[in-house]
Amino acid sequence: MPKINSDTLWDVAAAEVRSRENRTDEEDAEEDAHFLTQRTVFFMGSKAGGKTTILLRFLDRDEAAKPTLALEYTFGRRARGHNTPKDIAHLWELGGGTSLSDLVQIPITADNVSSLSAVLVLDLSKPNALWETMERLLGSARSQVEKVCAVLQKTGESRSGKQRVPRILPKDYPDRELISPFPVPLLIIGSKFDIFQDFDSEKRKVICKTLRFLAHFYGASLIFTSSKSEATMSKSRSFVNQLAFGTERPKSISTDPSKPLAVPAGSDSLSQIGPPVSSEVDIGSLHAKNPLDLWKKVFEKVFPPENIKERKELKDPAKDPQYSETLIDSIRAQKDQELEQYKREQAKSWKSLSLDP
Repeated sequence: MPKINSDTLWDVAAAEVRSRENRTDEEDAEEDAHFLTQRTVFFMGSKAGGKTTILLRFLDRDEAAKPTLALEYTFGRRARGHNTPKDIAHLWELGGGTSLSDLVQIPITADNVSSLSAVLVLDLSKPNALWETMERLLGSARSQVEKVCAVLQKTGESRSGKQRVPRILPKDYPDRELISPFPVPLLIIGSKFDIFQDFDSEKRKVICKTLRFLAHFYGASLIFTSSKSEATMSKSRSFVNQLAFGTERPKSISTDPSKPLAVPAGSDSLSQIGPPVSSEVDIGSLHAKNPLDLWKKVFEKVFPPENIKERKELKDPAKDPQYSETLIDSIRAQKDQELEQYKREQAKSWKSLSLDP
């Protein structure tokens, strides 16, 4: 007769905990190597700012970039070694600039927030839209992350993943008490450097210093890139790789405004960045509530935000020329005309009715 194990579920669980506590780091690493890791990377940023191009380069896909339809998903896989499962990176891309920021609730969920990171792509060739794009997209993403974390905390649920959310910076992180880190790892990419490098030197300095401040304030890495430069695209791929697969982050630093910036998170400081100086702005005349507000006021004095009409949101993506389809649009126009004609005919028929008093 086979021996019956009388251990309860709690006995088995307690034994497993004791076993894990007694394991060495090498044993933990060896076990982790045999389990696949899944991470989520959420791309957002300026409309037509080069997000898809960066994503395709990261996936090593040799194909032409197409306009992103609202929110798109793809994935990448990477093997850590021989005979090990491939790690998976879930990749979401938000199209439409800030107009569809409400869709952040789809890629940011309770299931993936503990393994989530974000990539914000800002079009350097359009500085007048830069601050608002950053402010609205990061605000929407932060709000959704905090909402998800509040629900998890309230329900007492825990999710798999080694990343603590909201993340807590190391005690030796520069200016730790003076900044407001984004709740998940963040990479800021300034795109179209090939156009930006032809800007006036003073304006380049304002943009570079402002983005360095923003990246440091949010605890983010910052890099500039151009689809026409293989060197910068390769560097952006390395930074995205670190978020998607946990590879080693590039360590090289470049803060020269005449060259593509590369500033890994934690390698900059407020003292190195300096104050928001501009020959066009008298800082003493500005009334700011905090450092972030001061930098915003200085930046928008040099690069006034686009007017309201240009920034008007498209509530109906079907009317956005980015998503135009000649055949479908012509059929839609024909149906709209038929609908208007039907409405007119119905209005006439109602008017022709003689109703008894």
